[in-house]
Amino acid sequence: MGLLAQIEQMAQAQALGVMGLVAEGAATLPDGVRTLVLLGPQGPGFWAHVTATPEFQDGTSDPLDRWSQRVISTLAAELGGQALFPFGTRPPHPFITWALASGRAFASPVHLLVHAQAGLWVSYRGAIGLPVALPALPPVPHPCTGCAQPCLSACPASALTPAGYDVPACHTWLDRAEGAACLTGGCAVRAICPVSRAHGRDPIQSAYHMRQFHR
Repeated sequence: MGLLAQIEQMAQAQALGVMGLVAEGAATLPDGVRTLVLLGPQGPGFWAHVTATPEFQDGTSDPLDRWSQRVISTLAAELGGQALFPFGTRPPHPFITWALASGRAFASPVHLLVHAQAGLWVSYRGAIGLPVALPALPPVPHPCTGCAQPCLSACPASALTPAGYDVPACHTWLDRAEGAACLTGGCAVRAICPVSRAHGRDPIQSAYHMRQFHR
């Protein structure tokens, strides 16, 4: 079994997927890292898996981040690499830059990242920096090419447009009764993406993230 296949198998056991690779030279990587392996939630089974873990049962804050740190740090140690996270460091690690450099995530018409498999539901729980070079993944087309781009008109608050993301307008909408559907079911723009729909994200997971965003 090749190293990438081994990593994919280890990640899948934790309901994570390899969301892309970043090779040395494609972006600035931490010292000693020749390949960065980006990890994110794998399909609708992720939320049932992660909410059954001790971090979600102990009543302590930030269960998802704590779970990510434990699981990805363990995977990194087993692989002789280093664990990196999009939270908990100042300045933060440049996960958006890394995502774009992976060739699996792209800028969308509404300026959010869109992933070739996860669509606008893309998120990264962490990454593993390896001291070895892995073969590059084959190129994939931009998922928005040829798309009708329903994301452009899906936001009921007009907060996500080609002009950018109006965060105050989004929060204002979520405070209103009309915003309940977004608050409990997730961002309407992310949900309407055709690639997002195929990804099958659990609506309960989306509601959790919206509560964290809007608290």
